[in-house]
Amino acid sequence: MSARDPQDADLRSDAELRKDLDATVRARRDLGDDYDSALVESFLEKVEQRLDGAVDRRVRRQLAEQQMAAARGDRRPRTAADSWGERYGFALLTLVLAIPLSAIGAAMAGLAGMIVTWIGIVGVNATQAIRLHPELVQGRGRSGTPD
Repeated sequence: MSARDPQDADLRSDAELRKDLDATVRARRDLGDDYDSALVESFLEKVEQRLDGAVDRRVRRQLAEQQMAAARGDRRPRTAADSWGERYGFALLTLVLAIPLSAIGAAMAGLAGMIVTWIGIVGVNATQAIRLHPELVQGRGRSGTPD
């Protein structure tokens, strides 16, 4: 692991945090109950600084990845929404739920109820597809340059 490896930095941070906790506990034993709140606040400030640093590193890394994707000319940066579960899991879930919803719609309002149910199912899936792929409604023929 290199010195710039985030996992290496996290391990060093964990060891430092453990040392800080040990020092806080020793100080609490030496100073007594009168300083409990001050010691706890001091330790929590150190924990908060470590968390802020970890979050900052992750945000910077994600921004750099998005900038690299944009520089390569990708249509959109990759996100967690690109996972298989996000793309197909939602559609599969709505199709599974379509069975009881269709039965309820048909039982309550006949054919019209079933049609309204399926319009809703298609609408929800279309909205999800557009959310994940906005280029679907922007048109494929646009190149981003004026004609």
